[in-house]
Amino acid sequence: MLTERASGILLHPTSLPGQFGAGDFGADAYRFVDWLVSTGQTYWQILPLGEIGPGNSPYMSSSAFAGSILLIDLAELSRNGWLSSEDLTPHPDFRPDRVDFTLLRPYRIERLRRAAKSFFASIQEDERRSYIEFCTTESAWLDDYALFMAIAEREDWREWSHWPKAFVHRDPQALRQIKNTCADEIGFWKFCQWCFARQWSNLRLYANKRGIKIIGDVPIFVAYQSADVWSHQELFELNEDGRPSVVAGVPPDYFSQTGQLWGNPLYRWDIHEKTGYAWWIARLRHALQLADLVRIDHFRGFVAYWEVPADAPNAIHGKWVAGPGEKLFDAFEKAFPHLPIIAEDLGLITPEVVALRDKFKLPGMRILQFAFAEGEGNHFLPHHYVPNTVAYTGTHDNDTILGWWNTASDREKSFAHHYLDSDGQKIQWDMMRAISSSVANIVIFTMQDVLGLYGEHRMNFPGQPTGSWEWRFSWHQVHPEHTHALAKISLEDGRNTL
Repeated sequence: MLTERASGILLHPTSLPGQFGAGDFGADAYRFVDWLVSTGQTYWQILPLGEIGPGNSPYMSSSAFAGSILLIDLAELSRNGWLSSEDLTPHPDFRPDRVDFTLLRPYRIERLRRAAKSFFASIQEDERRSYIEFCTTESAWLDDYALFMAIAEREDWREWSHWPKAFVHRDPQALRQIKNTCADEIGFWKFCQWCFARQWSNLRLYANKRGIKIIGDVPIFVAYQSADVWSHQELFELNEDGRPSVVAGVPPDYFSQTGQLWGNPLYRWDIHEKTGYAWWIARLRHALQLADLVRIDHFRGFVAYWEVPADAPNAIHGKWVAGPGEKLFDAFEKAFPHLPIIAEDLGLITPEVVALRDKFKLPGMRILQFAFAEGEGNHFLPHHYVPNTVAYTGTHDNDTILGWWNTASDREKSFAHHYLDSDGQKIQWDMMRAISSSVANIVIFTMQDVLGLYGEHRMNFPGQPTGSWEWRFSWHQVHPEHTHALAKISLEDGRNTL
């Protein structure tokens, strides 16, 4: 349960400035923390930190535990002597306003391989001890992840069900042999995860010491092409060939008339229950090593989830299937007495979803952009908020406020004018003030809204396979008036930590 009033900014690290094609854990991340402090914020909310998947989505990671190696600060590797100054020459086609993943990934992977080679060739005792300790501590997931990535590289990144059968079915002798054959490749992936963990730990510690807490993000589902599904096939709805028999999605909604066909394999919840939900507890424990509290995406899927046949062209003809409900959260509560979870309770929410959220005193979410299509009874309007709530003007899935305003209906605009007492000239600030002055104990603003950016700067376009997750800002866009206005709102509404 949330008990203190505070506010924060939603910004994924890839959206930070930086010279190497995308934001990372380097100097600009520390500068962003300092800026958060200057505006009186308490929270930095991020998207999942895992490897990106199809469409460059951080919600389709190759591991529920591994971090995205694209976030590793190359400059820090150079300071350690593992990269040369020439290695830090940016690609000439990198853009400050967008991430071009087709350029970014090979550029960064090449330099990480150089760094790994240098690290293993000239390793010092302190570094060796730190690396070995990390590999030992995280072996429960790291060994399978590194092996999965090594085999995937060897198999030209084909889906794992198309690998040789001995690998698909995890034949012990075949795995022992490939561990020897691909020892250097396995070492590379472990080195990258060690670098990720070191750098994020240092950045998070810096933020915490400055009074900034991290809100992480845990997707409810994992990608099919992941170390988790490959190494724990018994926990997922797969056929005898290792292929999903049914997949995840959501029915038609606000974002898509045909629903969203996510394609993630679904859980065999009966098997999870027999293990005492051990995999899920390990997953949440790991997530809480990276963040101070976490938002669990698609919370309603724990009550009932939308099951779609694996060969369906879209998500229209799925069906609702009961999830684990209270049994999973009872297990969570035993492992984590004070559940540091935010329930993403958006979409088609039933009384059963509300009951599960409230039984475990989890804060839900309210999105102001959803508030103006109906009347005064709309529960997304601030006068309906309760203290144990995280309120947003919009999330990474929404348009920016100005983008939304430019496409809002006349009815929505008329209602917003009246409700917010706004002339619409600074609608983003009027909406930010509306949630900040509410009783919600946490309010989160997107960086795009603070900067007053239009719809082309949104982070995600749900249902569209390309063009998402690319937005970045530059420091020249951050004007003193943005900083002062945000600090003023937080101070006036009792959310400023200074």
